[in-house]
Amino acid sequence: MVRLYGPWAARTPQDAADLLAGYDRPWWIAGGWAIEAFAGVPREHGDVDPSIPRSDIGPLRRHLAGRLDVWEADSGTLRPLLDGDDEVTAECENLWLRPSGADPWEYDVILMHTTPTTWTFKRDARISLPLAEILWERDAIRYLAPEVQLLHKARALRPQDQADFDACAPLLDVRARVWLRDALQLAHPGHPWTHELGGRV
Repeated sequence: MVRLYGPWAARTPQDAADLLAGYDRPWWIAGGWAIEAFAGVPREHGDVDPSIPRSDIGPLRRHLAGRLDVWEADSGTLRPLLDGDDEVTAECENLWLRPSGADPWEYDVILMHTTPTTWTFKRDARISLPLAEILWERDAIRYLAPEVQLLHKARALRPQDQADFDACAPLLDVRARVWLRDALQLAHPGHPWTHELGGRV
């Protein structure tokens, strides 16, 4: 990955919060940092994943103008978003940020499907929640709720995804466990986490 696309700089959620200070649109931290913030279990991080609604690419790019370039990262293809270019492909789920082509990547921005009030799961539109319910806050930084992050991780089920589930599942309240179990039954029937969550509810 580094050989093909270049290295990543080490960044933290606080770095992202500093970068986005004064940005007046919704954003939150997703990925492994969201899991660590909830579970309190340290884990390795390849990057930090701020997340925004897909509809806010333009405002984000303007907020970062002169500091970080914004690239569309879509299925292994990278394309810079130039002045006035706020559109990405329908399949694009990520924006990569860096100061210049000579610098490491700094942030992997995850694009999510939302309206001003509602989040919808990108892989199954039957699954949605009020936008306010997918977020929680610690130390003045908003994070993606662990049950929603685990749903995003469920398809790949890499060793680190299982470790994240094992760290979070015992800490989820009943509402979150029931929601995740039901969402998995819709999006990934027969997923092994469904049985484990059923036993914990």
